[in-house]
Amino acid sequence: MTSSSSTNSFLIRNQTQIPSSKSQSFLHLTKPPTLTLTSTKTKPFSIKCTTESNPRVTNFAAGPAALPENVLLKAQSDLYNWRGSGMSVMEMSHRGKEFLSIIQKAESDLRQLLQIPSDYSVLFLQGGATTQFAALPLNLCKPDDHADYVVTGSWGDKAFKEAQKYCNPKVVWSGKAEKYTKVPSFDGSEFEQRADARYLHICANETIHGVEFKDYPVPKNPNGVLVADMSSNFCSKPVDVSRFGVIYAGAQKNVGPSGVTIVIIRKDLIGNSRDITPVMLDYKIHDENSSLYNTPPCFGIYMCGLVFEDLLAQGGLKEVEKKNQRKAELLYNAIDESRGFFRCPVEKSVRSLMNVPFTLEKSELEAEFIKEAAKENMVQLKGHRSVGGMRASIYNAMPLAGVEKLVAFMKEFQARHA
Repeated sequence: MTSSSSTNSFLIRNQTQIPSSKSQSFLHLTKPPTLTLTSTKTKPFSIKCTTESNPRVTNFAAGPAALPENVLLKAQSDLYNWRGSGMSVMEMSHRGKEFLSIIQKAESDLRQLLQIPSDYSVLFLQGGATTQFAALPLNLCKPDDHADYVVTGSWGDKAFKEAQKYCNPKVVWSGKAEKYTKVPSFDGSEFEQRADARYLHICANETIHGVEFKDYPVPKNPNGVLVADMSSNFCSKPVDVSRFGVIYAGAQKNVGPSGVTIVIIRKDLIGNSRDITPVMLDYKIHDENSSLYNTPPCFGIYMCGLVFEDLLAQGGLKEVEKKNQRKAELLYNAIDESRGFFRCPVEKSVRSLMNVPFTLEKSELEAEFIKEAAKENMVQLKGHRSVGGMRASIYNAMPLAGVEKLVAFMKEFQARHA
């Protein structure tokens, strides 16, 4: 609430046209009339109800990230009364026929998007990708089993440190000395896997440092599997799921709100958890109960389902990848063609299509850049606190127009400060 000497003003979104429970409904936001309320004191005060013609910002947040506007509008229309059920998705039983249809459709659409083979299970879980750092070794390893980790950024490092509690992991390659700006070659010249490692772990796209695998290594152990944290590039491009034993991802980057974690796991890897494994980290429990062992994040799963529908409507992940490549190319070109005014530290061959970190040659201008961008309704451009600088996250939901707006601003800012 903001105030002046004579009024207290704030924004109220007025809900109107609420239908009866017998009809399919939606929330209709309109510009309400100005209301003047007289208090018990001698001076009256007013509540000014206003709306903005375009209240949406261009959101470059790394996560929770922007969602497609058409998905948000669809969710808005379903919020009060989902398909005439008389309930919001947030109110219905997770074991009722209504929600069962939602989660089953979401899984079916995800399987179609990624062409997930039938011998893989899809689990909708909670706890974020961070919880999977512990679940993986607890389900795939005994206490003395080996697991290899390729560490290309902060999240790979966190995953390794958590695994140390439950098995015998080893960092077979780390990019820390080079400030996480590259990915190793897979020919064995830069890292050597242990022949008996139960799995090889990678973070497919490092959100903080902007490093992305363009291809994937093969485990040296013929009985080992490749495991990938795909949180920040999940469903941004086609992936050959059959190359992986486990893929896991927090939803809050590309496919939904925070609160949902998706695990895709080959079925023969399920059922080998250690005795100490908490029930909520046991893949077998969740697989046997179709992700409904306990109350799942129902609304988040519903939102993921809407996003999956939207991605399919766009033509699938091949078409989505083309759009993402175009956006990334536009932004990286603006950086590379700035004659050093803007700089991206990541090796060009492994630059992320999702998270673009950059700095200014004159670092003292970075705070001003972020401040001025915010005035133009471009928000969340500040880099992660561990690395500084700027970062533009341009996930699936970021329209090309949003990147074009940022690039135009960058060129104008350079013209004034170069």
